[in-house]
Amino acid sequence: MTLYLQALLGIAVFITIVLPMSSNRRSINWKLVSVALALQFVICILLLKAPVIKEGLLYLNQAVGALGAATLKGSAFVFGYVGGGDTPFTITNPNAAVTFAFQVLPLVIVMSALSALLWYWRILPIVIRGISWVFERALGTRGPSGLVATANIFLGQTEAPLLVRPYLARMSRYELLLVMTAGMATIAGSVMVIYSAMLGVQFQGVLGHLITKSIMSVPASVLFAHMILPDDNSSSQDLQESPRIYQSAMDSITRGTSDGLALFLNIIAILIVLTAFVALANSIVSFLPAIDGEAITLERIAGWIFAPVAWLMGIPWSEATTAGSLLGVKSVLNEFIAFIQLTGVPPETLSDRSRLITIYGLCGFANLASIGIQISGIGTMVPERRGDLVSLAWPAFVAATLGSCMTGCIVGIVAG
Repeated sequence: MTLYLQALLGIAVFITIVLPMSSNRRSINWKLVSVALALQFVICILLLKAPVIKEGLLYLNQAVGALGAATLKGSAFVFGYVGGGDTPFTITNPNAAVTFAFQVLPLVIVMSALSALLWYWRILPIVIRGISWVFERALGTRGPSGLVATANIFLGQTEAPLLVRPYLARMSRYELLLVMTAGMATIAGSVMVIYSAMLGVQFQGVLGHLITKSIMSVPASVLFAHMILPDDNSSSQDLQESPRIYQSAMDSITRGTSDGLALFLNIIAILIVLTAFVALANSIVSFLPAIDGEAITLERIAGWIFAPVAWLMGIPWSEATTAGSLLGVKSVLNEFIAFIQLTGVPPETLSDRSRLITIYGLCGFANLASIGIQISGIGTMVPERRGDLVSLAWPAFVAATLGSCMTGCIVGIVAG
């Protein structure tokens, strides 16, 4: 019972934390906040307790996996075993064989070309109208930003905005914040399979949990984005007639590929720079006196900061430091490294319940590198909104982090 009360307290604390960040606390729609919170509980209960629904979602994920597998064929043809092809040697550590730049990121190029083609065929505008109708009635979220938030369940934080690229320039600051928050609060379907393979040995059925967490992150993103920038509905998107920006199917494919390549290169560049900066910062703080015989690093500092957060998620204090350290690694570096470290945590260090909560907390792109990725990636699509993207990046990071932590609280309560 104490752990459940901890989680409930955590939900209240996480909501309270963003109040000082709100641009207008008096304009917060607490009914919307309550509905978004209730939706997370409903989604978690349905997907964890209703096997039929979970199986249906797995079929959807297979479609995304098929796109990733097709992309891997192309990257393997161009880059060989570095791009996912057969290796001329025996692999002893499969995780080390995964190259982010040549196996995961090429999906950005393929998705860019595919979404441009679907836009030319007028399929995406119809999808946007349908999803905008659902979100407008459930959470009051407008079509384009609602579509991106939903697409982020299976697509990455730079791939999903490609679906509504023509609308990005006219989005309100709230809508941009929602797009950025949802992108950081979820993970792409292209890496879900990788993470499930990494964690499957220790936690059976983890893929279903990763899907559940990403779906729960949509109302969580709406909740925190609304609290930070209460939407006054002063601006609206005209979805009646979407622009025809391509002249033919081949024109859409070639231009979409070119746009995707620009995103691909921008993401690689910003990842290299920010990762190098973190390493440089670690080399600087390493001159500080060691604590408990270990050098001080940004990851350790973040771990100490996140230990109370882990406790608020419903994890016992005896395990909170370990879970908090992983949350810190995820926030400073990325969730990929954090998941790798989680696989090395001895079974007796974290209980199954704490491990599950930690997985939900780690499952998201909210890290320092993602701030640069979104500014660079989305900024390439709409350079005129780069100033807004820069100013909204840190609020989106905080909102996405709290959103992931909130889903951890909820799954801890529902799963028992």
